[in-house]
Amino acid sequence: MTDTDAIQPTPDPHEHVAAYCAAFATGSSAVVDRFYEPDSVLIPSPGALVTGAPDRQTALAHLLGYGLPMTAQARQLYVAGDVALAIVDWSIRGTARQGFPLDLRGSATDVLRRGADGRWRYLIDNPFGTGAG
Repeated sequence: MTDTDAIQPTPDPHEHVAAYCAAFATGSSAVVDRFYEPDSVLIPSPGALVTGAPDRQTALAHLLGYGLPMTAQARQLYVAGDVALAIVDWSIRGTARQGFPLDLRGSATDVLRRGADGRWRYLIDNPFGTGAG
């Protein structure tokens, strides 16, 4: 077992954001992709829509390529059975590995679903929430 094997979606939706940030810190799109349902939707930029693991991992690899950690905190979390709505404030800030300053941030509107294994994963990940598109 490697260190990244331990980074998995959590059975507590309140711990999802911290676990996702830990996955992001690994720099591995495959590790981050564990936090998505197979049929999930990722909106990597306003107006763009990505589905399926290969395309999702490509979109994630772009962000991971900056070599910076993500910080995030759930501002609101509403759970109804096996579905949750999360409003998450996040940022990726610092000097990118390419040498330029980077300051990405947003307020995500995310839908999570509890899987058959009891762990929460993104069904819809919209990092820029209701921002202008």
